[in-house]
Amino acid sequence: MRARAKGFSLLSSGAFASFGARTVLEMPIRLVGEQRISIGSDVYVGAGCWLQTLENADDAGTLEIGDGTSIAGNCVLSATRSVRLGRKVLLARNVYISDHIHAYEDPTRAVLDQGVDRLEPVEIGDGAWLGQNVVVCPGVTIGPGAVVGANAVVLEDVPAHSLAVGAPAAVVRRFAGTEEVEAAKT
Repeated sequence: MRARAKGFSLLSSGAFASFGARTVLEMPIRLVGEQRISIGSDVYVGAGCWLQTLENADDAGTLEIGDGTSIAGNCVLSATRSVRLGRKVLLARNVYISDHIHAYEDPTRAVLDQGVDRLEPVEIGDGAWLGQNVVVCPGVTIGPGAVVGANAVVLEDVPAHSLAVGAPAAVVRRFAGTEEVEAAKT
């Protein structure tokens, strides 16, 4: 299985905006707009994932996955404007990250026919960890080293080096020493 995934990764790598060394895409995988997807080196994307970029009225979305990131199976990353995962981000199974939502205001039309709404970039900072079944909504920034607990729905920014849980997600803890780390950076 691993050899098959490596072979598929090598064969498909030319279709991407950029594709780093030693990156592995496990099959089956759904890809849309891969010419606007940049994947760093040493990235793992598990089976059943869906990576997509969509066109919008202004331009086309971009999806960036940083070096060393590990994405477990059945995750969805969908970009109409911009979704960016930093370096060494960890996504557990079934994580959903999107920089848009479906429009649904017109009761005379099916939601599927109404297009997308709320096109706002999403950024996940270096070293962040998103637990199983996390949903990240448009316009959210999750800071470096942040942890989002399983089943959380993230509607607002999560600061660096903090723990957010719940639906909607709320910060319940800042990690010890965070202030010293942030002070050293300034």
